Amino acid sequence: MKTLEIRRHSLRNRAQPDLSEEGLALANLVGLEMGQFDRVLASPLPRAIQTAEAMGYPVDETVELLASMGDAVDLECPWPASFGEYAAASRQNGPTTRYAQRLADFYVKLVESLPEGGAALVVNHGGVVELSAIACFPSADYGTLGDYIDYCEGVRLTWEDGKFTSVRVLRV
Repeated sequence: MKTLEIRRHSLRNRAQPDLSEEGLALANLVGLEMGQFDRVLASPLPRAIQTAEAMGYPVDETVELLASMGDAVDLECPWPASFGEYAAASRQNGPTTRYAQRLADFYVKLVESLPEGGAALVVNHGGVVELSAIACFPSADYGTLGDYIDYCEGVRLTWEDGKFTSVRVLRV
């Protein structure tokens, strides 16, 4: 089994690209409860990189795909939205569907690159986390997973026998 943990960045001051003092403290606290990771990836935006580092994980790679869903996706399903709302938008065969497929392809390559029993941490942004989970595990009942992902929250997906087998929401 392999594990993929996808987290939203921590708190920041809206006028600044960097995490606030409260955001650094929150990420550090959340990081104390997390495990080991073979790979750590993040959006190239400072708040995502700083969150991973404050959690105690140096970033191995930044990935532009994780930085933004894009305006067309935001028009179909404006952030913040629940898992159920993003799941519905991802079934419309529009920009959200295409972005979700790109995410799924990216995450499959990532978990396939991990050793057996390995784990990866990915830090990105609100909306991207929810769509990542939906893209990787579309058969889940997303209506039961609750509202949008808040700061430092995320999802944990498991991978076995060449497919994602479960998703669990990680709340702070």
